[in-house]
Amino acid sequence: MEAATKVFIEHGYEHTTMKHVLEAANVSRGGLYQYFSNKEDLFEAILEEGLSHEAETTGFSLEEVESHWTLLMKLMFGEDGSPDSKMDPLAPSKLEFFITGRNDERRRAYGGKRYEKGLSIFNEIIKAGQEADEFSNRYDSELVARSIITFVDGLALDDAILPEEKVRVKEQSVLFVDYLKMALGVSSS
Repeated sequence: MEAATKVFIEHGYEHTTMKHVLEAANVSRGGLYQYFSNKEDLFEAILEEGLSHEAETTGFSLEEVESHWTLLMKLMFGEDGSPDSKMDPLAPSKLEFFITGRNDERRRAYGGKRYEKGLSIFNEIIKAGQEADEFSNRYDSELVARSIITFVDGLALDDAILPEEKVRVKEQSVLFVDYLKMALGVSSS
């Protein structure tokens, strides 16, 4: 799956073939097809692995959390919890997968399931922060969670299709963090 991820990053979803994956992973055709019947199944497995890891990490962290804000920032921006200039390198392939599959019933269902899972993770952190009085209850936790997903997806789309100099990933992310602080009543630190 690691080799397949690199192939999807390099070629994009549409241009990746199972042959590319076979060569990169150095496995036999039978070996690959034993686990995945097509590239859609393979790509969904990669997506599931990433989201499941985030869900497990978040669930575990909520039990021992010192700061819901820190946990939210780590979920959004990685281990150091700070915006940088880089997007998830697999993001363009993810967008391509869902956009080209928008009329495919199976892919739409999977996209909906994935969205709900991501929404649940963000909502859980925000709601827990509100219950612990770390965050304001001014806005519904689910509405804030949806706004986070919309921001990340929109920024990923801009990053995937616009010239590098047109997208200011870090600056836009810092601004969005300031919006979140205002919405959740988090004091600047």
